[in-house]
Amino acid sequence: MAVDIKGMKTWSKLAKNKRRPSEYEIVTTNLQTRNRHRDQAYELSPSPDLAMNEWYRKNVFDSPLQHDDWEEFRDPDQLVYRVYTRTQDVQESYVDGLLDDHNNIAHDSGLQAEWLDVLEHIYTPRRYLQSALQMGAAYLLQIAPASTITAAAGFQEGDEFRWLSRIAYRTRELQMSHPDRGFATLEREHWEQDEALQGLRELMEMVLVTYDWGEAFVALNLIAKPAADETLRELGTAARHFGDHLLALLVDNQMRDCERSRRWSAAVVEFCADGGDNKAVINGWIDKWMPLATKAISGYCAALPESDGIADAALGRVRAYHRSLVISI
Repeated sequence: MAVDIKGMKTWSKLAKNKRRPSEYEIVTTNLQTRNRHRDQAYELSPSPDLAMNEWYRKNVFDSPLQHDDWEEFRDPDQLVYRVYTRTQDVQESYVDGLLDDHNNIAHDSGLQAEWLDVLEHIYTPRRYLQSALQMGAAYLLQIAPASTITAAAGFQEGDEFRWLSRIAYRTRELQMSHPDRGFATLEREHWEQDEALQGLRELMEMVLVTYDWGEAFVALNLIAKPAADETLRELGTAARHFGDHLLALLVDNQMRDCERSRRWSAAVVEFCADGGDNKAVINGWIDKWMPLATKAISGYCAALPESDGIADAALGRVRAYHRSLVISI
């Protein structure tokens, strides 16, 4: 006997779409509980004075960046974990191939002394920068007001850890080829003391103590990460000039991840642009943080060989990215 089944035929949150939800929607949307109760975000205590509840209320619910339903945000790449891991596995195989091929021709032994100075002082210490970028993405993951934003930030965190690991790997390879230099021993000293890195270090330290979710998003994804990425791009260009094609190709591969971060970040800005004072809020934060980014880019680029004009070029690309956002907001 046939049974007449009535009621919801899809997830209630997605029912208005009048179609079967995509894999991305099923595994990514409306997964958080902490947005249901303003005074009890983490549902761990009946008391609104619980520190975690208070933190989330202050830095998310009361953020100047507002939207009626953050869960409606969609990653333009509609990335899910299955696709992310499969895609990055292919990219990691590519990187492994680059490393093996260049090891087979003793690539590191043939690097010029002037370029080794650059690698020692402003490339291998970037693993500290990558660690800070990863921590920033992890904070966004934790505090984001929607599970779709959490997912995008989570994949960004994975990207940062990927490149932190690769820089550490290259550091060890360079140490093995040039044991008389400071590879794998002096990176922290360079990160904390070399003038070229102090702008980036200051910028990231300020980002990591920015707790309002909206400002943290703008400071990290619209300012600090683009600034770090553009210094990396200039490093890759310089690498080609000095015959370090391995680093240049690694930079090219890393920029694929950077572009994905910019896509979902731009989508967040576009998504909330029409709400309340969001346009003015975002532009205000960009204006607030750009001086630190300018200092970071200028300081780093000045340490690169043949540095004339490259800081202006890098800053120009960051500003062009911001202009593309202004069209939306």
